[in-house]
Amino acid sequence: MAKLKEEYNSRMVAELEQKLGTTNKMLVPRLMKVVVNMGFGIVSKDEQKALVDDLTAITGQKPLLCKAKKSISNFKLREGMVIGAKVTLRGDRMWEFTERLISVALPRIRDFRGVANRGFDGRGNYTLGIKDHSIFPELLEVTAGHSGMDITFVTSSNDNKAAKALLEAMGMPFAGRN
Repeated sequence: MAKLKEEYNSRMVAELEQKLGTTNKMLVPRLMKVVVNMGFGIVSKDEQKALVDDLTAITGQKPLLCKAKKSISNFKLREGMVIGAKVTLRGDRMWEFTERLISVALPRIRDFRGVANRGFDGRGNYTLGIKDHSIFPELLEVTAGHSGMDITFVTSSNDNKAAKALLEAMGMPFAGRN
């Protein structure tokens, strides 16, 4: 079991309950799932395979390939072409990925001053964009260029305040202003 999950169950629930003023432990926000999305655009089959392998190594789970729904001639895009991949993490994989992201990967970003506060959607979910996926230590060498990814944290909270309190308790480094 992930260290972050044990810490959440033992320490963070009580802290969040006190901080948010709830009297029921079931009302304390929880992390429900983490969705990792990587858009490649139009790339060769070899590059596509390398990016999918990188995403598999980062998340520990095989990604779902996302295909184009419509053909757009100006972008040389045809219906059915693979243009991205996504992974939905739940359970122990979710906790392990979140722990690795917060403690190892984010500090490896050059000139990192914290993640933006504006990634909340008003319903308690937070989305974080990463420009280069090579910050993860699981990738010994990046073979297919430097593709970015979006990471969405879906919480059980219905408002941004509680979701931010949860992510801060987990150690998410938010920037001072934004």
